[in-house]
Amino acid sequence: MRKSIVAVEKASDRKQGVKSVLAAWGANPARSQEVLIKPNFNTADPCPGSTHNDTLAALIEELWAMGASAIRLGERSWQPTAQVMERKGVLPLLAKLGVEVIDFDRLPAEDWVLVSPPNSHWPQGFRVARPVLESPCLVATCCLKTHQYGGVFTLSLKLFVGALPNDRLGFPCMSHLHGSPHQRSMIAEINQAFAPSLVLLDGVDAFVEGGPMTGRLVRADMMAASSDRVALDAVGVAALRDLGSTREVMAGPIFGQEQIRRAVELGLGAAGPGQVELTAANQPGREYAARLRGLLDRS
Repeated sequence: MRKSIVAVEKASDRKQGVKSVLAAWGANPARSQEVLIKPNFNTADPCPGSTHNDTLAALIEELWAMGASAIRLGERSWQPTAQVMERKGVLPLLAKLGVEVIDFDRLPAEDWVLVSPPNSHWPQGFRVARPVLESPCLVATCCLKTHQYGGVFTLSLKLFVGALPNDRLGFPCMSHLHGSPHQRSMIAEINQAFAPSLVLLDGVDAFVEGGPMTGRLVRADMMAASSDRVALDAVGVAALRDLGSTREVMAGPIFGQEQIRRAVELGLGAAGPGQVELTAANQPGREYAARLRGLLDRS
């Protein structure tokens, strides 16, 4: 049985944490590839409300070191994307690091590609930014947090809601998502349209209640990396349980959480705890991995 590798590390320094967790993960999908990074820039709220600039910079530096031929960053924010990036102060940083920015708000209508998976909860399908669909090396970076508006938690699967258009762009995807009782299944179904080569989870800070913009903040001092969104989100839920979180996060089997359960049904990743292999590069990471392993197996 093939297992999905999730690297975990204890880290309070983001730059070192990114370097260490990617080394522990041990793969290099970026070599000679054009990379597209999808961050968590839904708003400009401080991390974990959005991707920390230090994490993003460290990730970009590692991708260049891996031999990426080009790096772009693409995002669609809740408010106008250009305003969010300006408030985060990320544009000069990206320019300095040689990263091209793709503001999905400025994509022409034909670059919002209609995706209509069979047997989904999207009766009219949904639209995905073409750069996400066509990227030869899609890399994402998410935060560790709960979601008080129906998602329960927002990790790697939920991150890709930002690959869909906001209603202000003329497509009602968000209205359909937020108005549906099947929101969490619909989040998983979005992820059928693409497959990231790497997802980095920054859990140095976490929201254990509230979210996604603001919430009850705690230090988790962890990072994780994987190419399997299902396995990574299961580990992320275990990390939230380790910290003590909302009733919805703490209840039932981790693989019974609706986002994760639907993603498993769609064959998007690990089918259960037994298909998740945790790895770490140092003793604190291995001890933490053992604790998360227990939470996965007991749920």
